[in-house]
Amino acid sequence: MLDTIAIVLKVGSLSFQAMLYNNPTAQSLADQMPFTVELKDYAGIEKIFYPKTPLNKDGAPEGADPSVGDIMYYAPWGDVAIFYKDFGYASGLIPLGRLENVAGFMQALASKSAVTFEKTNK
Repeated sequence: MLDTIAIVLKVGSLSFQAMLYNNPTAQSLADQMPFTVELKDYAGIEKIFYPKTPLNKDGAPEGADPSVGDIMYYAPWGDVAIFYKDFGYASGLIPLGRLENVAGFMQALASKSAVTFEKTNK
């Protein structure tokens, strides 16, 4: 089994590499790909969206301490968050993966909020 799942986040004509961890929660997000969502800003710390169906929480930790680039699932609200600023430990956060080039991603989001998530063949 793979250690990670390679994905790409597309904003307009730009593509940003990311990877998902090999855990049931991340796999349930990958199983919904490809999809396009509108990202909303939350608290000046993260960009969030709600997946079409809730993600699997089997074996998930009780919480996590996200940093810039982390992709997390906030189980209590059912949203996926991409952190562009560091944040402290929060109960209910489940690590999903990591986004590369967060600065470029945020710059791209300045003009568009729609993001397409796709698995890659890496």
